[in-house]
Amino acid sequence: MPLQTKLSFTGKVEQLLARESRNDGFNKQLRQSLSLKLSGPEGDCHTGLTRLSDSRTLLTYKRNTVIRNVRQLTMISLEEMADVAKAMELPSISASWLGANVVTAGIPDLTLLPPSTRLQFPSGATVVVDMENAPCRQVNDEISKTHPEQGPKFVKAATHKRGLTVWVECEGEIKIGDEILLFIPPQRIYQYS
Repeated sequence: MPLQTKLSFTGKVEQLLARESRNDGFNKQLRQSLSLKLSGPEGDCHTGLTRLSDSRTLLTYKRNTVIRNVRQLTMISLEEMADVAKAMELPSISASWLGANVVTAGIPDLTLLPPSTRLQFPSGATVVVDMENAPCRQVNDEISKTHPEQGPKFVKAATHKRGLTVWVECEGEIKIGDEILLFIPPQRIYQYS
């Protein structure tokens, strides 16, 4: 018996982005497709089976401890970016400012998808949600290059709308225009948190 539930709606890939080196700045460049390997998207600086722990994992590990890379890609949604732009009084927000890999449309509250949700593309490529991607100061700085007054508003405006960190469970290619199927795990509230 399958543990996951297939959702009745689908999403769509609107943009794909990558950046080969972290030395090339924060912005990622548009791509027509991304080849997803178990180590992550080919040609992106976040690819790898392992990574060094950072601020997201400070309660568990000392900074720079080698850990499994569950932050191989980041996903954001056009709808949430529009909400953030409106809250920041900007006409729009560029996905490249956010360092995102995949921009979606049609998935309500993308950032709130629960951990272990699977997002599957027509090639069979499948990514798994690790967790919400918290807003960060790097994005403030990136936005401030173009909009100095609005950049500092990003963290507040993007809370619970910044997208997701995901990792590759099944290899394949994803392309602009691809449909995205969603499979969510059982929903329970852990009463001891």
